[in-house]
Amino acid sequence: MLRFLTAGESHGQTLVMTLDGMPAGLEIDIDALNAQLRRRQGGYGRGRRMQIESDRADIMAGVRHGRTTGAPIALLIRNRDWVNWQQTMYVESEMPEGATGANRPDVTRPRPGHADLAGAIKYGHTDVRDVLERASARETAARVAAGSLARQLLGRFGVRITSHVSAIGGIALPESREVSFDDAQALSEDSPLRCVDESLQQRMIAAIDAAKEAGDTLGGAFEVIARGLPPGLGSYVQWDRKLDGRLAQAMMCIHAIKAVGIGIGPDVAFRPGSQVHDEILPPARGDGPLARPSNNAGGLEGGVTNGEDVRVTGFMKPIATLMKPLRSVDLTTLQDAPAAIERSDVCAVPAAAVVGEAMVAFVLADAFLEKLGGDSIDEIAQHLAATNAAVERRFTAARSSASPAR
Repeated sequence: MLRFLTAGESHGQTLVMTLDGMPAGLEIDIDALNAQLRRRQGGYGRGRRMQIESDRADIMAGVRHGRTTGAPIALLIRNRDWVNWQQTMYVESEMPEGATGANRPDVTRPRPGHADLAGAIKYGHTDVRDVLERASARETAARVAAGSLARQLLGRFGVRITSHVSAIGGIALPESREVSFDDAQALSEDSPLRCVDESLQQRMIAAIDAAKEAGDTLGGAFEVIARGLPPGLGSYVQWDRKLDGRLAQAMMCIHAIKAVGIGIGPDVAFRPGSQVHDEILPPARGDGPLARPSNNAGGLEGGVTNGEDVRVTGFMKPIATLMKPLRSVDLTTLQDAPAAIERSDVCAVPAAAVVGEAMVAFVLADAFLEKLGGDSIDEIAQHLAATNAAVERRFTAARSSASPAR
């Protein structure tokens, strides 16, 4: 079982992540991990915080001489902005001597759409900062680190993951446009929104600029695509083992994600079955796998991978912090007051796509180990080879029995 926990606040000293269940013997590329952290900080519409932070993970345990040992992996990501927040976020009961930054007042005006009010009621906080610091999407940096390690595990066995942005606000790729894995993979990391349609991307940028000018925010949608997964991951025998359900939960737990689609997603409700279900055809070549002329199911049938690309779409609401704030109340007086303003983004859909890649990678890696696991990379490789050989024998036997007798 692969699992991780994170700790840390948006303006605290550091983010911490512990990953348990990683097999021994995986060569870790720390530069690739940090490249994923940099990707999370990019994208058009990000705020001033991204000009301050330059995230880098330091692995503290579980890796020796560049390879995993099988022990839990611990890493931390330091918040460079901590120097400006020591007087507000100190840990001790009294402010330490020499603490830097500003001593900011309590936050008492919750933002509509954020965890502020619900969190303050749940935990009994009077200063909403005790909620927003942990509920902040800053925490997703630690998730990207965990997902990068999971991604490296999958990559060891030929699985690749990419993403693209399909919508910003009301501007979206047409439903008829299916973006291939190769098209998404070919997008430059310098692309401001990672949209495959350049003219549409320019309209999206203009919409973000208009929202910024109006003191507003925009959401959107992105699709994560995974290629190279073997069939048979997940299960249909229990509700909590269905892989599509696990992927949906992982995507929905990302900040501001309000809906998830697998394959063509909600569109299945508006088409007849003949235009939804992917037909099964004989192998395109004699020794190949069964052919699927379409992939509306997004690589999952009955909660199990079927060998096609896994496709998961996340739908993100606009960020809750508006520079022209919505109406709220002051929790100390219960009188009308504008919502608090925290440093934030206008649009963070491209960054959310990177987090989506990380969460999809983590869930797929967990399912991969569930099916093919072992205590070491070599054991997993042996199990995968044996499974592939068994599948090949099955189809070889079927082809032989179908061949006309000589």
